[in-house]
Amino acid sequence: MEKILIVDDEAFIRENLERILSEDGYRPFSTASGEEAVRQVGEEEVDLVLLDLNLGATSGLDVLAALKEVDPDVLVIIITGYGTVESAVEALKMGAYDYIKKPFKADAIRLIVRLALETQSLRREVRHLRREGKGLPESVDMVGSSPALLQVYRQVREVAKHETATVLITGESGTGKELVARAIHDLSPRKGRPFVEINCGSLPFNLLESELFGHERGAFTDAKTRKNGLFEEASGGTVFLDEIGEMDMGLQVKLLRVLEDRKIRRLGGTRNIDINVRVVSATNRNLKDAIDAKEFREDLYYRLNVFPIQLPPLRERREDIPPLLDYFIKRFSREFNKRIREVSRDALDLLIRYHWPGNVRELRNVVERICIMHNVEVITPDCLPKEIWGDAPRREADFSFEIPPEGIHLEDFVGQIEKDLIGKAFSITGGNVAKTARILNVPRGTLRYKLEKYHLV
Repeated sequence: MEKILIVDDEAFIRENLERILSEDGYRPFSTASGEEAVRQVGEEEVDLVLLDLNLGATSGLDVLAALKEVDPDVLVIIITGYGTVESAVEALKMGAYDYIKKPFKADAIRLIVRLALETQSLRREVRHLRREGKGLPESVDMVGSSPALLQVYRQVREVAKHETATVLITGESGTGKELVARAIHDLSPRKGRPFVEINCGSLPFNLLESELFGHERGAFTDAKTRKNGLFEEASGGTVFLDEIGEMDMGLQVKLLRVLEDRKIRRLGGTRNIDINVRVVSATNRNLKDAIDAKEFREDLYYRLNVFPIQLPPLRERREDIPPLLDYFIKRFSREFNKRIREVSRDALDLLIRYHWPGNVRELRNVVERICIMHNVEVITPDCLPKEIWGDAPRREADFSFEIPPEGIHLEDFVGQIEKDLIGKAFSITGGNVAKTARILNVPRGTLRYKLEKYHLV
């Protein structure tokens, strides 16, 4: 039963929240004191904290900082009044999970608490598995603990156990598809056997066919000796077919036969050779669109897509940007003998706000470039490339409204505007929650709550 600490100086709020959370099977307890909250989090394992930003003479931001110092992994949901949304945003930058505005409804609290506890559960599971040596290998540069990435970790661990399962990894360029493929191999019983990779878009049909299946002497003009293909070289291990969507249609037929029969035949050969490999493939293309365009075989798609893993773009897991920055700064500072320690708040704001079309690979390259070009201890906005600055918003919203003589009900009016904006954005993105949250610049948990609140889903 999850323990939830409520920190609010209003007895009515504390009692109301305790009642709501108790009805849902949680174990809530409360305090009006920020100091007492810090003490309890330090002495007990608390699953979640609901923290009011206005605790009388005490600043909720100070309490948040103290809670994070005592337990960096504790999840905190900020409770804020209508006029203190800016402070709530500041709290998010300090590590709060999400915020909710007063007055709130019971359903809103239930939804945001459930989402937060699901995130906490995934994070603890990953930490536990890492302590037991069952997490992702330390050699794999996959950094972050966002809900989206934690789900990828879970999928990697599960599929790694099944050494014959075929895996298809999809995601934009730079999201780390090769890292995931290596992690699957390193966590599987095939660890210790070869991990062989090839980019299917980098070679023409005849060369790629020879690389995959090998050839006999005399199979073609330059075949002066027999050569084993990658499927043979990877015996007992893993073959990683990167950019599988670029493979020639003729070769797709042969690959399908290999996956079905677990046999290959070298070019110019007359006998079949049994193979024992796991096939992991990856692409940044939408293969269903490629199927519709007659550029990819549907039967091969379903044979490859036994266990799909979708990698989220960096802009959909912005909470992973600070730990990624820390990781790459340490790595490249050591490599280039620099003294860079951290990123200033202004520079971090720009980096978090940036769209990152090249994803983690682009972030890595930016940090590497900074470490080469600058001899500083703190990365400031002046150190950042122009494209990072260029993504920052520069326009004020153009909005005007005449208040009628009879007046308006402010909450209803603002709520209707919010509903219309969310509905329009949700329609533009075709109902994609992650993309809608991104273009509205709100946490996905908050957006899910508002979609349900306004009956938009």
